[in-house]
Amino acid sequence: MEENLFEQRIELGGLNRAVAEIRQEIGQVIIGQQKMVDLLLIGLLCDGHLLIEGVPGVAKTLTAKLMARIIDVDFSRLQFTPDLMPSDVIGTSVFNPKEGDFSFKPGPIFSNIVLIDEINRAPAKTQAALFEVMEERQVTIDGISHQMTFPFIVLATQNPIEQEGTYRLPEAQLDRFLFKIDVGYPSLEEEVTILNRQQGKTQAEMLAGVRKILTAGEIQHYRSLIQSIIIEPKLVEFIARIVHETRNNPALYLGASPRASLAILRAAKANAAIKGRDFVTPEDIIEMAPPVLRHRIILAPEKEMEGITADDLIETMLKAIEVPR
Repeated sequence: MEENLFEQRIELGGLNRAVAEIRQEIGQVIIGQQKMVDLLLIGLLCDGHLLIEGVPGVAKTLTAKLMARIIDVDFSRLQFTPDLMPSDVIGTSVFNPKEGDFSFKPGPIFSNIVLIDEINRAPAKTQAALFEVMEERQVTIDGISHQMTFPFIVLATQNPIEQEGTYRLPEAQLDRFLFKIDVGYPSLEEEVTILNRQQGKTQAEMLAGVRKILTAGEIQHYRSLIQSIIIEPKLVEFIARIVHETRNNPALYLGASPRASLAILRAAKANAAIKGRDFVTPEDIIEMAPPVLRHRIILAPEKEMEGITADDLIETMLKAIEVPR
């Protein structure tokens, strides 16, 4: 009887059906990379920007384009280069000779889903143009604020190997990304499936068959549902302990900010929801902590020289903190 009462608290049937359909549509084009797909879905449901890092050819850009196709919203793509100017991103004021006045011409950032390819190839001046729009969902030009339409999500990619001609993202900008998603190579079986599937169809033909599943209104509704997901006080404290540990760990030069705590909280709720639960478990928090924290912490130089990675350190910290039950 208690279980039946428990199941009725939040209706997640519509969300779970939508998630299943999205996974099915993406699975027609992308083989494997299930973790990346789930994190993209969680980011969409949490209203969070996402940084996707991986070597060339592992479907980072393709997956981002797919996400835009299955949602009935506007999409734009920006290729960041060293000569890109801030006005090329956010727009500029243009003189109108007929009216004798300046009018604002929006840049490609004015869209719902914005894919920025190789975000670390643009100089600091252009990267800084994203600070306001990523945090406040608005652009201020000549003292006038221009609001972004709902939803607004930045999906940015970068290559971890080739560093020549790149500009490292500052910590303040990295902190504005909900997740850093590390994309690895497919398994042998997955690569065989990729070869068999793509020898009969071009990528454009596969993309053309993808149907739209979600509208902006449905996204807004599902986001409000996720805010209602139940989390016990002891799990809220568990999140705080994890983030607090990053600020007191001698192996770290820089710990995570309170924005990281909020990100883990929101992501854990969304993770529970897409798994059909209206409550958060410790496993949701442990699963979401690495993608939330890995780009927000900086290892001490001696730890980097030892070959320890951010994920290694996060795993060690999570094991050391008592899990509430």
